[in-house]
Amino acid sequence: MKIIHTADWHLGKIIYKQHLTEDQNEVIQQFLKICEEEQPDAVIIAGDLYDRAIPPKEAVKVLNDTLLHLRKLDVPVLMISGNHDSSERLAFGTSLFELGGVHLHTELKENREPVVLHDEEGPVYFHLIPYIEPAEAQAVFREKEITTHQEAYEAIVEDIRGRFDMSERHVLIGHAFIQGGMESDSEERLTMMGGTPYVEAELFHDFSYVALGHLHQPQRVGSPYIRYSGSPFKYSFSEVTHYKSLTVADLHRGETSTRQTPLTPERDLETVEGYFSDLMKGEAASNPRNYLNIRLLDDGEILDPVGQLKTVYPNVLHLERKGITGSFREEDLEKVREKRDKAPIDVMAEYYELVRDEALSEDKKEILQQIIEDIRQSERKE
Repeated sequence: MKIIHTADWHLGKIIYKQHLTEDQNEVIQQFLKICEEEQPDAVIIAGDLYDRAIPPKEAVKVLNDTLLHLRKLDVPVLMISGNHDSSERLAFGTSLFELGGVHLHTELKENREPVVLHDEEGPVYFHLIPYIEPAEAQAVFREKEITTHQEAYEAIVEDIRGRFDMSERHVLIGHAFIQGGMESDSEERLTMMGGTPYVEAELFHDFSYVALGHLHQPQRVGSPYIRYSGSPFKYSFSEVTHYKSLTVADLHRGETSTRQTPLTPERDLETVEGYFSDLMKGEAASNPRNYLNIRLLDDGEILDPVGQLKTVYPNVLHLERKGITGSFREEDLEKVREKRDKAPIDVMAEYYELVRDEALSEDKKEILQQIIEDIRQSERKE
């Protein structure tokens, strides 16, 4: 069975006030052309279809047109919600979608049934696991104590093993941090909200393929069959070295092979560095219409450098002045990264101790932790 695996479309994304929907649609058209050429048995979109809970209408139209095109190709589509999606809003119409071969799962349910597709070798079971917080898994597996993402996935995998014949081919579709995956700044929102909720890759050894979303760099984690497809477009300048692609997986009994098919946007994200006079010659970027982060090496003052540079490079999004900011404020960025990796309750405890000159009590920590969980749940339902 041939599967095309993609994820993290983040339709409606805005970076530095630049709307990317047009660029995203151009890359999605490449994706659809690849689907026409490859003629897969299924397409997987592993979460974060939209960039925010209430996406702009232009982003909704791109997704709608894409799903219609895939249905014209008669390709089953398997989708889950990610941490950026509103699970409740995205779930609208799912029962009708099922009738058209579009399978969208946005919440974890008791006795959840997989989507089963068949080829000449027999059935393939697709287990669609949307992004979940530990409390959501706890509500489903009430007999267990679940406080971490690892424990949530342990319960999910145990449930699958207990109810299905694992000698058959099984595909898990998830949106999570798998330990060992390489992160970029584009994923910081989840990290800032909840620390670093890692799940161990060894948990998935019984599956023929694990189709993951959340990390934006295409990569395998611990095994060739545990893969992040990566995002189809670059969403921060921390991703400028990424080669965007989608994954084509071929599932046979006892063997899974994968390959990457590149996606090349007309306007890419790029970082260029140089002196103002050299940059103004127009040869610094690989494409002058790319979205640029410019590192300016000049020490002296320059009148309206961004305005002048935009006459040559119309899509300058960010300018750094080395002469003013030192080594591009790397020390400040490192401090931000350190704080980003802390759980919210730890940040609050540090602030409380700084202001009150005393440690936050365990009782108050429990109250604050419950408030944090309530806020998370309400944000995901907006």
